[in-house]
Amino acid sequence: MKALAPPAAILWDWDNTLVDGWGAIVAGLDAAFDAFGLPRWTLEEVRGRVRHSLRESFPPMFGADWERARDVFYAAVEAQHPAVLSPMPGAEAALRAAALLAPQGVPQGVVSNKQGALLRAEAAHLGWANCFRALVGAGDAAADKPAAAPLLLALEGCGIPPGPAVWYVGDTALDMQAARAAGCSAVLHGDAAHDGGLARAAPDAAFADGYALATHLAALAKAPPADRL
Repeated sequence: MKALAPPAAILWDWDNTLVDGWGAIVAGLDAAFDAFGLPRWTLEEVRGRVRHSLRESFPPMFGADWERARDVFYAAVEAQHPAVLSPMPGAEAALRAAALLAPQGVPQGVVSNKQGALLRAEAAHLGWANCFRALVGAGDAAADKPAAAPLLLALEGCGIPPGPAVWYVGDTALDMQAARAAGCSAVLHGDAAHDGGLARAAPDAAFADGYALATHLAALAKAPPADRL
């Protein structure tokens, strides 16, 4: 891993990076599996298997009936997600620290494989919507992560071109792949133990949790301008 230059913009993954929303995801999958007579996954299996957007992952799982499974899934998620949603440890501190990196803060955005409407509803529920210049979810771009398209769409909303000065912060190897596809720096949140570990993720930089990332960003914010080039 390498030392990164201070970010000109930060894009964030959502689930398991900024928020813990696994309860709603599990409820949605349970409902879909029950509707089709399929065995449920444990929470550990959900954490280990849920990576791609629904429009990519459900057709192989449910075949020609995947759209009906989608509707069952979203009905259960929408009934659950505000009540079970909570910030990840250190997430709010990291967002505040990023807001201190420049006189008006560096532009921030979210790129998630969660459906765009759900993503934006959750950001509003937490009171975070104003933290971000772009909130891009599954279905908002021509393709979902790990394609570059959603990151590029978010950067367009932030008014920042892609490049190594843009950090994409996520918790999985798929997130790191998406960052590289967009030409951005791949920053790992956590150790990716649920996704094959650091070696598989191969990030440009890694932070143990949101608090560690917040501490690093706060230190950059206090550095004199010459040290931030």
